[in-house]
Amino acid sequence: MERSYEDLAEFFKGMAHPTRLQILDLLREGEMCVCHIEATLNKRQAYVSQQLMALREAGLVDSRRDGLQVYYRLAHPQMTDLLNLMLGTTHKTGIQCVEGCPCPSCAVISVAQIQ
Repeated sequence: MERSYEDLAEFFKGMAHPTRLQILDLLREGEMCVCHIEATLNKRQAYVSQQLMALREAGLVDSRRDGLQVYYRLAHPQMTDLLNLMLGTTHKTGIQCVEGCPCPSCAVISVAQIQ
């Protein structure tokens, strides 16, 4: 499907905010829940949700619900290439546990570190 110039402008407009770029940078590592994004960025839930809504509306991220958790991921595989070009390649290896984060991923990592 070919995109119009208007669609592309909206797509790039969705990235035109420092926090939204940070969120996209985090999502390069893989799908993560809202609480993990909040803990990593040290931002309030309402603010992060507002930025995620803008990213969803621009077609940059997709979400899914699993119980009480909402998980976000990049909407297009090509987004990783674009982000690598814009932000440089990442040196992280997967999602990092954030101290104080209540998400299921961090709980599993924390338990594994204790054992």
